[in-house]
Amino acid sequence: MKTVLIVEDDLINARVFSKILTKRGGLGVKHTENVEEVMKIAAAGEADIILMDVSLSRSVYQGRAVDGIKITQMLKANAQTAKLPIILVTAHAMEGDRESFLKQSGADGYISKPVVDHQQFIEQILALLPKD
Repeated sequence: MKTVLIVEDDLINARVFSKILTKRGGLGVKHTENVEEVMKIAAAGEADIILMDVSLSRSVYQGRAVDGIKITQMLKANAQTAKLPIILVTAHAMEGDRESFLKQSGADGYISKPVVDHQQFIEQILALLPKD
């Protein structure tokens, strides 16, 4: 079973995502907003894909406040985790945001909140999952 790591500081969102992913997608789910934990799970290969909230309000890494863009950059810059697909999730989807977020972060995809179309949400994730 493939595992999705949800990096999200809103528990209600995390719960909604978890439910869609497990019930509709048949996927395993882990959830954390702790950046050290994200790095550990990614490096250990315990997640097949990451759903990364862009605006993590409480996340700190090595004493600095970091958001989803920064965490994605760190994961993509590390040879061990560079290949792990990351989908940015954001509520602040203005025209042009998608491109700049993707470019800045090196993420593989982009989903806007709220997620209305559950089937499309699952399909977007499945499309980026490594086929092995």
